[in-house]
Amino acid sequence: MTLNHSARTLLRQFTHLVPAIRTIPAIVAVLLLAAPTAEVQAQDPDWSRPFPGHRVIGNLYAVGTYGLGVFLITSEDGHILINTGLEDSTPLIRTNIESVGHRFEDIRILLTMQSHWDHTAALAEIKEITGAEMWATADDARVLEDGGFSDPHFGGNVSFRPVEVDRIIGDGEIIELGDTRLRVHEHPGHTEGSSSYSMQVNENGRDYAVVVANLGTINEGKRLVVDPTYPGVAEDFARTYASQKAMEVDVWVAAHGGQYGMHDKYAPGQAYDPDTFVDPEGFLAEVERLERIYEEQIEAERR
Repeated sequence: MTLNHSARTLLRQFTHLVPAIRTIPAIVAVLLLAAPTAEVQAQDPDWSRPFPGHRVIGNLYAVGTYGLGVFLITSEDGHILINTGLEDSTPLIRTNIESVGHRFEDIRILLTMQSHWDHTAALAEIKEITGAEMWATADDARVLEDGGFSDPHFGGNVSFRPVEVDRIIGDGEIIELGDTRLRVHEHPGHTEGSSSYSMQVNENGRDYAVVVANLGTINEGKRLVVDPTYPGVAEDFARTYASQKAMEVDVWVAAHGGQYGMHDKYAPGQAYDPDTFVDPEGFLAEVERLERIYEEQIEAERR
């Protein structure tokens, strides 16, 4: 089932008018489960290309694919998994988690940086296998629970298996698991509920500010000020850039390996060094680059 532009606009307006009625998207998702799952973007072969799991810094590990960032944060009381890959990515994620010395079944909390299908498609399966709870921001929770149907940009189809959200998280909240303290940063724009996460890591007597950053990238076809993809999207992007430029960052990773230069910074088999991913200048430069693209698009739309 595919909605045309007018129907999709009506869906966006309805969703924003009645955000409290969370059963509506759920009912829609149930009705559409019999329909084939639709991939609403072209699939990059690097998204399913294996890449070795590796330690980024401290208790943060990269356990995703060559192209998609999936991150494990470990603790003595269980682990946090941020993102998945495509629908068939569970075995690869399991293999990478086990390769860095941890148990897949010890995942206790599932998070996502954005509710697009290339980062969410295996969440429901991993939740079932591990019994982990799904935590999400309010705006991304809606999309997770209806399988992407109500996504303002790529919606109108169920693009991944819906996953029930157990807890709503918000900006500034501290997620605690064992000795891990992970701060939530709402960084909307890419999706309405996009989020980043930060924590402090101490290695060899040095403190590192570590950020799992959802960058303010603008998908092709997204509108900011003229017939905006969703109300307030331009303002959301602006707040995200301002927030990220003000962050203290030593080590950062992102939703796609290429965004944070994973393949340049790390080679398979490379010995662990806490300074491998230290790159504060690179983070600021990337945020500023994306902000310039945003400003150029607003000017172009207004012309």
